[in-house]
Amino acid sequence: METKKREQKIIFKEMVDPFFHEFHLKDVLQVIIGASILAIPVGFTREVWEFGETLPMINIFGFMILSLLFISLFTYYHYHREHGLKKYHKHFTRRVILTYVLSFFVVAVILSLIQKAPWQTDWVLAFKRIVLVTFPASMSGTIADAIK
Repeated sequence: METKKREQKIIFKEMVDPFFHEFHLKDVLQVIIGASILAIPVGFTREVWEFGETLPMINIFGFMILSLLFISLFTYYHYHREHGLKKYHKHFTRRVILTYVLSFFVVAVILSLIQKAPWQTDWVLAFKRIVLVTFPASMSGTIADAIK
């Protein structure tokens, strides 16, 4: 009798896990490592540094919106497609925002370490460069987070 209950619990957990899945330390580490995978090669290029200098702020915000849109689409189709977002919109929103913020933080640290995020002299340039590199970094962070 006890074995049957345990099996039922396991089956139920497998059915609902995508919807009650929390953002645990493992997920945070997966996003950080995943974001680093593309933040390092992209962040070390002169082209992205120059884009940060020349692109207007509206384009930078466009990259932020595009990043959040891509993270949202992937998260929706990976975790919430079958049952929608009505009950789980808070979890969905939290996962999308945390993924972007963690990716942004990883990029900020990397660009600061290579002295390409001049926070004291030109914080706008630092912000622009970080957003540009966060675009691909957040995509790789999102994909890495989906790995079980």
